[in-house]
Amino acid sequence: MLQIAICDDQPRELEIINAYINEYLAAYTLEAKVKKFSHSDKLLTAIRTESFHLYIMDIVMPMVGGIELGKEIRRLDRDAQIIYATAEPQFALQAYAASPTNYLIKPIDKQQLFDTLTFAISKADLPEEQTVTIKTAEGLRVLTLSEILCCEYRSHAVIFSLTNGEEVTSRTIRESFAEYSIPLLKDPRFLQCHTSYFVNIRRVERFAKDSFTLRGGRVVPIAAKQYSSVRDAYMDYLMGKRD
Repeated sequence: MLQIAICDDQPRELEIINAYINEYLAAYTLEAKVKKFSHSDKLLTAIRTESFHLYIMDIVMPMVGGIELGKEIRRLDRDAQIIYATAEPQFALQAYAASPTNYLIKPIDKQQLFDTLTFAISKADLPEEQTVTIKTAEGLRVLTLSEILCCEYRSHAVIFSLTNGEEVTSRTIRESFAEYSIPLLKDPRFLQCHTSYFVNIRRVERFAKDSFTLRGGRVVPIAAKQYSSVRDAYMDYLMGKRD
């Protein structure tokens, strides 16, 4: 499902944009979860544990401005679609540091917003909504691939670390970790960096010779023997060679 975040410190503007988005979703029969933020610092906190396909936000806001917020979003998620909606046209050039999809001037023209939404949604990384079913001690658990930070093999079980801080542990597996991981590793966003770990490279914040640092601060080791292949795969991702 499409995940949309709207951020504007002006309540009336926030509601206008929200109403336009809901009208657009209804007109095109699209399912989406829309979350409103009246303060930029609240959205800044949310993106540490949540992922959105599309962000629509103002430029001039207290605490954290829209440009700084956009840069942080882009640092965490290079595939997110960012749309600025502001009454301040003079920041357009600066805003491109966050690679926005569009820069709309208030009062927002509804058709212009609709056209921008159509373009942004066409570029949104919706395939992340693919799922995997895990057998746990409590029963079956369905996870979306986008919420998986990494997986660790430990004591004959696989531990899935999620973006919200939760850990989901599989039942004891009979096959090897490599065999168990085959279905997930077919997805280009996952990369095995150690005999006991693989990571979602779209959730990597920092890359070092011996480890990845993931969103939320989780550190995952990189096996010395795999460093070259891991480095090349990660650089391919950064350069856009992995789908």
